[in-house]
Amino acid sequence: MVRGKTQIKRIENATSRQVTFSKRRSGLLKKAFELSVLCDAEVSLMVFSQKGKLYEFSSSSTNKTIERYQKNDKNLRHDKILLEQTTEHLKEDVATMSRKLELLENSKRRILGEDLDSCSIDELEKVEEQLDRSLRNIRARKNQLLREHIALLKDEEKVLMEENAELRKENEVRPLPLFTDRQQEEHLQRETVDVETQLFIGPPERLSSH
Repeated sequence: MVRGKTQIKRIENATSRQVTFSKRRSGLLKKAFELSVLCDAEVSLMVFSQKGKLYEFSSSSTNKTIERYQKNDKNLRHDKILLEQTTEHLKEDVATMSRKLELLENSKRRILGEDLDSCSIDELEKVEEQLDRSLRNIRARKNQLLREHIALLKDEEKVLMEENAELRKENEVRPLPLFTDRQQEEHLQRETVDVETQLFIGPPERLSSH
């Protein structure tokens, strides 16, 4: 037959309660002894009956165990206080960051021209000043990038000019042709021998004899 689970509640009958206390107390003290021996643990157990009678077991000196407990408990309380303080600081930091984030979101919307109905003249002037500063920073950065780009183009131009100069030097070393087509034609015309011809009518002249 399966044994039913005992319901944990106060035993109303005094005799049954006393018998149960005696049995459970003995079993508890036995378990404390076994734990100390098997696991080499420092165990101290104190049990007070309903009438105030003390039953105890200690693997070491009870006073020594109590002092150790109090010291450990003091450290635990100190750690708990530190943890609570740290948690409180973290909560404050989270709240502060949330407020800053909300202010940044509001500032962002105003810069974008949104939610301006609730702004006063002073707030609008501050937004306008912030936009002016932003524009100046943007223009300064743009001008810097343009100057860097121009400097880069000048460097590239210098490299190309040096390469061009080297190419010109190479072409000057090569022998040039003696004549161009035009010069060769003029030269041939000068070398051509012109033949003069005369037209005579009648018999050729005879040389006179002496």
